[in-house]
Amino acid sequence: MRIDPIERLLRVLYSAALYLLVPVTVYHLIWRGFRQPAYFQRWHERYARYHDAAGRRVLWLHAVSVGEVNAALPLVNALRRGRPDLRLLVTTITPTGSERVRAIWGHDVEHVYLPYDLPGAVDRFLRHYRPHAALIMETELWPNLLFGCRDHRIPLFILNARLSERSLRGYRVLAPLVGRALRTVHTVAAQSLADAVRFVRLGARPGQVVEVGNLKFDVAVPEAMDAFVAECRRHCGDRPAWIAASTHEEEEAPVIAIHRRLRAVFPNLLLLWAPRHPERFRQVAEHARASGWQVGTRSRARWPQPGDGVFLVDTLGELMNFYACADVAFVGGSLQPVGGHNLLEPAATGTAIVTGPHLHNFAEISRRLEQAGALRVGADADGVANELAALLGDPARREQMAEAGRKLVETGRGALAQTLVLLQPVLPPPPLTATAGAGSVTG
Repeated sequence: MRIDPIERLLRVLYSAALYLLVPVTVYHLIWRGFRQPAYFQRWHERYARYHDAAGRRVLWLHAVSVGEVNAALPLVNALRRGRPDLRLLVTTITPTGSERVRAIWGHDVEHVYLPYDLPGAVDRFLRHYRPHAALIMETELWPNLLFGCRDHRIPLFILNARLSERSLRGYRVLAPLVGRALRTVHTVAAQSLADAVRFVRLGARPGQVVEVGNLKFDVAVPEAMDAFVAECRRHCGDRPAWIAASTHEEEEAPVIAIHRRLRAVFPNLLLLWAPRHPERFRQVAEHARASGWQVGTRSRARWPQPGDGVFLVDTLGELMNFYACADVAFVGGSLQPVGGHNLLEPAATGTAIVTGPHLHNFAEISRRLEQAGALRVGADADGVANELAALLGDPARREQMAEAGRKLVETGRGALAQTLVLLQPVLPPPPLTATAGAGSVTG
């Protein structure tokens, strides 16, 4: 295989820089480990040193963390139903993503951390697992990984692909390398036309990119959600409640200030609080108690009690159920320039939604939700408080927003079916002994 000499030079320079930064990766793991002890574990996976022998080839899907794992859930479940003969490997980067994989699928799928983008580590990973195909969720453009799949003749798909203008600008320094790496990809299945255009601007060929919609619209509402809500209400009583979901550290003080302001108008108001990162659970509970409220936690009390001012959702995998327990949802990552988090989960559960202004990671979804009347955007923390107060005092408006959100999610479904069609040609044929119909992932 002839390799462009410019590509070779860029890869050498990029890889040399990464090898020089290996001590930094070790420092990063140690630093994160003091905040989240799981980072002290499984370092051998970070550098693709495996203790077990290589097994059968896998269909490999990579999802960075919890959000991407949740987005991949309907796809992985469809693949498991349609092709139970396939050995599935799901990789993540964060321990919270790892916990979510195990919480959803247990040991029905294999799981390791994705190694760092070092040429040796990437090569060891690909030789060990020998993927039939690589399915990368959303925006993980690691050049050595992409080139490695090309060199090992592994068709690679970027699924549910999104690329904001901000991210596009962030790739500017590495654009000559990333653009070449993108051109090795089999297909970029973009969430929207705007995302598709930005991938082409970054370097993908137009023929590689197809708009299929957002897999997050295919989110499934938890089967026992109504029973969950009824049980929650039985414990905490018929109180108004709002949820602050996926909040970041810098948003904690604004959430406390907003809750204090709302309680002045709605004295019995309950805050359901689900921080984005598990390492913040304890600190959030302490801050809420220091503010003078009784604080319950999901891990200990299980359900909110009548005297709780704040109930901390310190578990993983239950956020959608708790969205359904709230009258209004504030989705975090939007009061600071993180770019927002998944807005379709509260929409699917029929909860009115409020966010801050930083929504660049969900620009298309937020635009559609706002146009449909399912989303209110506050310009800052005060604006968010105003929107929450208005909705808590207006049940009819909340119901209108909830219905608009449910309808938008329902009409937006379809990306899953299109994605499965794209994958069908690269999957290995089913074994001859498979039961009738098991070879199709589209049914």
